[in-house]
Amino acid sequence: MSRIRFIKAGPSHFETCPAKTLNALEEIMSEAHEEHESPIKTPTQLIATVVAAFVIPIAIIVLLVMYVGAAPKTGAGSNSQSPESIAARIKPIADEGYQFGASSQAAASDAAASATAAPVKITADTGKKIFEAACSACHGAGIAGAPKFGDKAAWSARVAQGKETLYTHAIKGYQGKAGVMPAKGGSNASDEEVKAAVDYMIAAVK
Repeated sequence: MSRIRFIKAGPSHFETCPAKTLNALEEIMSEAHEEHESPIKTPTQLIATVVAAFVIPIAIIVLLVMYVGAAPKTGAGSNSQSPESIAARIKPIADEGYQFGASSQAAASDAAASATAAPVKITADTGKKIFEAACSACHGAGIAGAPKFGDKAAWSARVAQGKETLYTHAIKGYQGKAGVMPAKGGSNASDEEVKAAVDYMIAAVK
């Protein structure tokens, strides 16, 4: 670009300067001024630019984290999450090498039948033993509506119902106004053993 030389001249010189030259000078000065202007001209634009500089990177990071978190988390070359692998992990241990055929089931049935059919030997102290093992938790202190052992007043109305009624309530369980009598006191005693325990508690209030 050629240099422009300003020559000191009087008013008559500018009057004779062509109009095109003046216009060219104005355009050059205008372009130079526009090159140094910032695109941010107001405080609102400045605030918007600062906020965008923080929000946009954070939004990108969040989207990347969500994308990575949603991806399947199986190991390289692993099929640990396949239905077959899951079924193998939760498979009961008892299935390994055990078979319950007709013979084993028949043997178990015979054993249960023989245990049921075997008579329970009742002795003089059977009632006391069953009471101490299964009944004393409630009847020993008279809690949960149970009549206390040896308390004649608490037992009088129940004894008046008859032994068979007390046997039935003790063996099968009973829901009374004062509380609940669980079947056989929650034990696995036989019916005859439960009856012996009832006889033992009735004898204590006579």
